[in-house]
Amino acid sequence: MKIDPVKWNRNASLVYAFGVWTMLGYAYYKYTLGDVKVEKKVVEEENRSNVEIYETKHTRTTIIYKEDSVPYTTMLLNFFRSTNGSSTESQKQEEEK
Repeated sequence: MKIDPVKWNRNASLVYAFGVWTMLGYAYYKYTLGDVKVEKKVVEEENRSNVEIYETKHTRTTIIYKEDSVPYTTMLLNFFRSTNGSSTESQKQEEEK
């Protein structure tokens, strides 16, 4: 299989040019818009103590936390500790015996 060096150089330069123009376009886009500022509002009403609202120029995000929720990472960590017996509570129980 022969590779034509003229075609290979043309294709490589097109890929390089696309990457350079993409990078320059992104830099111009970030320069003209600047950093997007996010405002955080915590709603402090009687029933809404666990609500956070994030507002940007184009979006509004509302996060509602449940009162007695446990994060997934904590649940997985507790499960891992209970299956391996490496929790401090199980160590204390073994020392008492």
